[in-house]
This record gives sequence, C-alpha cells and structure tokens, in this order.
Amino acid sequence: MPKQPKYYIIEASALPEVFLKVAEAKRLLSTGEVSTVNDAAKRTGISRSAFYKYRDAIMPFQNIMKGRVITFQLMLHDEPGVLSALLMVYAKENANVLTINSIIPTNGYALVTISAELSEVTVSLEELLNELGQTNGVIKAEVLAG
Repeated sequence: MPKQPKYYIIEASALPEVFLKVAEAKRLLSTGEVSTVNDAAKRTGISRSAFYKYRDAIMPFQNIMKGRVITFQLMLHDEPGVLSALLMVYAKENANVLTINSIIPTNGYALVTISAELSEVTVSLEELLNELGQTNGVIKAEVLAG
C-alpha cells in the first residue's frame, strides 16, 4: 500500500536554501521568464538534479489554495439589482466569479448557481456564505459543490 504524503506549513526562512531556489526556478518557468529547466537552474544557482529532486515537494502556500472552486446555489427574488448586489459581495471579498447560471424565473423567484475561485478570499467560506445569504433579495444561499 502506498504511503500517504504528509504536509507541513513552514515559514520560508526555516527552509534550506535549495528549496527556496527550486520554488524560484518553478516560478521562472511558470511565468515564462525562462523556457527551460536548464535556464531556470542556472539563474537560481542550483543543479538540474536538485530541481528535479525537489520540484514536486515544494510550492508556495497560496498555490495550494489555487483552483479552489466552490459552486454556490442561490434562490433570489426576481427583482432588479439582486444579482448585481450578489456580484458586489463576491468582488468585495476578492472571489473570482467563473460562471453564472440561472433558470428563467418563475413565481417571482430565480435559482442561480455561481462558481467562484476562492484562493484570494480572506474570509472563511462560512463567512462568505453568510454574507451572501444576508444580501437583500437572497432567499437562500448554500454550497452546492466544492
């Protein structure tokens, strides 16, 4: 049976220099500042073998949350400005709205799903959900997936 990896959050100053250089080499490659591992290794002062040895073992903390997409389901009153007010909440909390889907409103209500990437959000998911639910015109707000 394969061993499950363990993860730790460690302050960068406590890491051996090679890990920081590998992280920088990965950044250089991902931003296109260099096009090859050889160039990244030379620029950061590490060997290619060190890069390959540690490349999967280190990443900046914010990248761990990158791609955290949550889909919210919201029941709204069919009134002008309600969706706009919701989008302002997402913007205020630095959520990146990826998709908005709505069925045609019936009986004065609209069911809307919004998928958002939350890596830059500084409040908890529960706080964001509460804020969405308290927005004027929102009847119900819940997490559908994520």
